[in-house]
Amino acid sequence: MNRRRRDVRRERARTRWWAVLAAAGAAGGVAAILALWWHDGGLSAVAAGGATALTSLGRLTGLVAADLLLLQIFLMARVPWVERAYGQDRLLRWHRYVGFGSFWLMLAHVGLTILGYAADGHVDLMTESWDLTTSYPGMLLAVVGTALLVGVVVLSVRAGRRRMRYESWHLLHLYAYLGVGLALPHQLWTGADFVGSMPARVYWWSLYLVCAGSVLLFRLALPVWRSHRHRLRVCQVRWEAPGIFSVYVAGRDLHRLPASAGQFFNWRFLTRTGWTRAHPYSLSAAPHRDLLRITVRAGGDDAARIAGVRPGTRVLIEGPYGRLTEVVRRRRRVLLLGAGIGITPLRALLEELPYRPGEAALAYRASTPEDLALHRELDVIARRRGALVHYLTGPAPTRSSWLPASLGHLSDREALLRLVPDVAERDVYLCGPPSWMQAVQLTLRRARVPARQIHCEEFVW
Repeated sequence: MNRRRRDVRRERARTRWWAVLAAAGAAGGVAAILALWWHDGGLSAVAAGGATALTSLGRLTGLVAADLLLLQIFLMARVPWVERAYGQDRLLRWHRYVGFGSFWLMLAHVGLTILGYAADGHVDLMTESWDLTTSYPGMLLAVVGTALLVGVVVLSVRAGRRRMRYESWHLLHLYAYLGVGLALPHQLWTGADFVGSMPARVYWWSLYLVCAGSVLLFRLALPVWRSHRHRLRVCQVRWEAPGIFSVYVAGRDLHRLPASAGQFFNWRFLTRTGWTRAHPYSLSAAPHRDLLRITVRAGGDDAARIAGVRPGTRVLIEGPYGRLTEVVRRRRRVLLLGAGIGITPLRALLEELPYRPGEAALAYRASTPEDLALHRELDVIARRRGALVHYLTGPAPTRSSWLPASLGHLSDREALLRLVPDVAERDVYLCGPPSWMQAVQLTLRRARVPARQIHCEEFVW
């Protein structure tokens, strides 16, 4: 136990350092661009006014847009240390915000550059646009790359995502990499800040190599190596409740896989169809030396295909990902709150987290008793380890609440304090539908649970 505590403390220290380094790197990148632009006379050009000012501002917005675009790619490169420091759901939100910021700066770069060149050459905007596209090296590729990035941004708007399957959106989203690649020659061949300055060339080449290397290493090479090393295969599929089934996956040397309860993998089951599509599923049991398990709701994308996989089917993995682990824990006592299929990582945590009898409680929300997946296993773990389990079943109330209608005579805060009076002294782990988790988080704040003690992750895209 002492060794485990030392390992957890070391992991927490490493996580804090990586969080600081990643944040400093992102801020330092923008600062470096501003410094290089200022050193190359950008500020004095703006002060001069007229066409020179427009062109200089066009350069600046283009440089910052390119930096943010590469940062956006790095955020989704699945660098393990950065992912453990922030969590994939938070990185995904930042990826989206940075992407929209880069997009608007890119449009400003195009507009300001055309305006500046047109004013300097005393020609109309259409003529200047055509001349820039056809006369400057790499510009036609940049136009195609910009069009691809515009398409990705349009598809990333929430209304657009709702109309698409996850697999289709994910495939089209990969065109962002092609868009970045097509924009690179324009920067190399005609970018004044790239061509005319050795420090700028060193900075940009380093940034491109880091981002491309991270994607190749952590999105491609590492998953392929781990999948080959551990030789994962399906050994059993078992139905747990109506519409919910578990997949047992066996492999070799799984104790060397750096996975913990509460984490998830992206899984690919090598069936005849659909093997190219990966899906994020949490471990529903603590990882063992030769066995991993996930539990899936049958209504999800590709779930029917996965439910029908045969024993012996090869499995490819990406991960592990997620911060819903012991590393974020701050208190001895814990509360696990789950709804629906969100119980899966919490069941694994209830099994693996270190705690004494009476220090752990779990509340599981489901519409009916039949929907309580894994409840027999939860009862066994609770008896063996002295944990308290509450099953909250029943239809939802008419008001917005995370509780069943049977507790509608109480406020959400009152019901929570009746279930767990000392909730403010506990770490709270959440997993469930996003709207349900939002209601729980509001209740926890009203019960004065510090934000640093609330831990949750969402599978969003």
